Order: sequence, then structure tokens, then C-alpha cells
Amino acid sequence: MTDNNDTVHKIIVVGGGAGGLELAVRLGKKLGKKKKAEVTLIDATLTHIWKPLLHEVAAGTLNSYEDELSYLALGHKNHFRFRLGRMDSLDRQKQEITTEATLDHNGEEYIPKRTFKYDTLVFAVGSQTNDFGIEGVKENCMFLDTRIEADAFHQHFFRNAYTAHAQTAPLREGQLKIAIAGAGATGVELSAELHEAINHLVEFGLDGLPKEEVKITIIEAAERILPALPPDLSEKTQYALNKIDVEVLTEHRVSEATELGFVTDKGGLIPSEIKVWAAGIKAPDFLAEIDGLETNRINQLVVKETLETTRDENIFALGDCAACPMKGTDNTVPPRAQAANQQATMLAKSIKNRINNKALPTYTYVDYGSLINLSRYSTVGNMMGNLLGKKAGSMMIEGILARFVYLSLYKMHQVVIQGFIRVTLTTIANFLTQKIKPRMKLH
Repeated sequence: MTDNNDTVHKIIVVGGGAGGLELAVRLGKKLGKKKKAEVTLIDATLTHIWKPLLHEVAAGTLNSYEDELSYLALGHKNHFRFRLGRMDSLDRQKQEITTEATLDHNGEEYIPKRTFKYDTLVFAVGSQTNDFGIEGVKENCMFLDTRIEADAFHQHFFRNAYTAHAQTAPLREGQLKIAIAGAGATGVELSAELHEAINHLVEFGLDGLPKEEVKITIIEAAERILPALPPDLSEKTQYALNKIDVEVLTEHRVSEATELGFVTDKGGLIPSEIKVWAAGIKAPDFLAEIDGLETNRINQLVVKETLETTRDENIFALGDCAACPMKGTDNTVPPRAQAANQQATMLAKSIKNRINNKALPTYTYVDYGSLINLSRYSTVGNMMGNLLGKKAGSMMIEGILARFVYLSLYKMHQVVIQGFIRVTLTTIANFLTQKIKPRMKLH
């Protein structure tokens, strides 16, 4: 059985993260609805959740089952097709991609290996955590790259808390100690959410949980936390973490991860039976030199300013998996959600131009600033001049204003993929029912 119509331009978007899904929705509305193209989104999972929220899923302060969105339903509403599968190979000569067989929880195949033809192919597969080959990290640490991993951490965290609450024997040294390697946005925001989660567990009935034994430590190799963001933002975030007793160890490079904790170059073991690795990223390994496409040392596809790959004009890449030159510098565009959003918006226009044999626009990264949300304790950020309507400079914001801007970013993503009316109604419904819902997922 064929899954393609050979008479219409075929667009395949691989990856349903923030950028890939927004692109599929925009293309579906612009081209799929009018039968000017056949738009297909391929992803290895059935549902979408905004990746910047995964640290909240891990802590249990966000219920992933309530916030996830079905790709199949979104495709039906927005005129694109969804196909479940994990891409594993590319044939540029035949203009085909192949997805590996999909297995159930028992390891039995329920979707066979499949091949899809394309006229335009877009990689939007995001990134995954880079363990840098450090000994013991893969075996002894947890990661937060996917919703499945975030849910797994949530269960692991709860199991440890219930075990400690019920046991009569003395606690092991690192039993309730949590260490997070990497002080980027994920690590920093996770630490605050876990601090909040521990307080909720005690409040909800685990009152014998020895909170004095709980310790959250962030380990960072750079000289300050949030090293990719402005120093004043790092300073304010560090102050907020100090207030909730999160330990921050900067200029500590992890040399090994064991069952008992992290070993650093400072010469000692940091005890922690709950370990999260959030230090550095890379594009998925399957992209490395895939069918001759140019990639860099972290597997990103090297693209032009049009987001075309350097060796094939039929293939594009966006978001974290793309190494896109940043105009006026020797750097590439940083792997941030706002970049993926901007690139998805431009690519929707580019692909329409491509079908109509028009010139492609070039991408210019616009930095709208950065926001760090520390659960209910604080939200801090800096808004760049581009957002404020200024020609230069930025403005620090914090508190209620920063929290509002942080939440609005997620709402803007939801509006693109669900529409303004639906998002407005669900936002009102959530506001009205928040008092009767537990403040965290307790199972």
C-alpha cells in the first residue's frame, strides 16, 4: 500500500518539537488545506509537549497527561498528516527517508519499517543531552530530553521519597540528595521545581520525610551559572537559588558518575543517589554524516542562511539540529526555542516560495531576551531592545511581570498550533479549576 500521491509536491517534516510542529501546522494551513502540497509530520511519539516544560513534568508540578497534544488530532485540524515512526536512514538520490519498525512495550513489532518519498524534506529533530563520553554518565544518570524520560524521573523521585519516609533504618549518605550536572536553564529551573515538590510532599502527608536530609546541588564547569546568558541574569538567579538553599558549585568539572554520586576534578565525591545530567547538547546521533550531508562535531546539519543544507537544496533543517550561521558573527544561531520558532515561521514562507519557483528568504536571528522561571519563588529575565522597541540595550525584569512574559511564550506556541479561541477557552477553564486540582502530580 502506498502512502503518497505522486502528483502533488510532498513535504516531510521530521520531528514534532516546537519548531517542527509549528512548521507542519503553518504548511498545512497554507498549502495542505488548498491541496497545493501534501504535508506529512513524522515523529517517534504520539503526542507533543513543549520541551521547556519537561523539568516541571520531572518534578511533578506539571501533569504531562493534561498538557500533551495528539499529533493525529492536530494533523486532522490543521491539514497535515501524521505518521508514527523514528527516522533511521536517508536516500538523497531516490529522495526517500526510512523509518525503523515501531515496537510495543513487549518488544513486538506493530508498525513495520516504512519508506516515504519527499520533494522537500525538513529536519526538525531537536537535540539531546551530550554526555561527552564521561565515564558512568549513561549508566548512572537520568536525562530530561523527552516526556518519557521526564515521567521516569518523576516516578524515580517519588519512589525515593516514599522509601525514605517509610524506612526505619538510617538514611544512606546520598539517599535523598539530588545532584544536577549542568547549570543551564534546564538544570537551574529543575532545582527550583524539585525544591517546591519536596515541600508539597511534606505538606500532603509525608510529614515524617526528613527534609534536613534533602539537599539539591547544581554542578557547573563554568565560572557562573547560566553561562550562555547575560551575567546580570546569572547573578539574580544565583541570589534566588541561595534563598531556597540550593547549593551551587561552579568551576567543578564532573569526571565520573557512580551509583553514589558525581566525582569532580576538585577531588571529591558529591554524594547523590538521584542524579540528573543536563550539561551540554548534541543533535541526534543518526544525523552524523547522514547520506553525505555536512554535519559538525555535535551532529548538527550545517545549513545556509536560507536553512538549506549545504549539500542538498531539497533538504532543510531548523532548530537545535541545525548549525545556522548568525549574521555578523563567526558563531551559529544558539539552540533556543525562540530560534526554532523564528525559523519555522520563515521556512513556511520559504517552502511556499520554493513550490512557486521564487527566491528564498534568509534567516536573521533576533534575540528577544531570556527568562528563567524558578517555580513559585521567582522569575527573572532580560528583555532585549528588539522586543522593547528600542534600538539597543536590554531591560531586566523579575517577579510578576517576568512570570507573565514567561507564561505568554507558552501561550504563543499554543496559539500557533491550536488557535486563539481554543487556547483562550482552555486557559479560562484551567484558571477556574486550579483551586480543586492538586498543585502537583502525586502518582
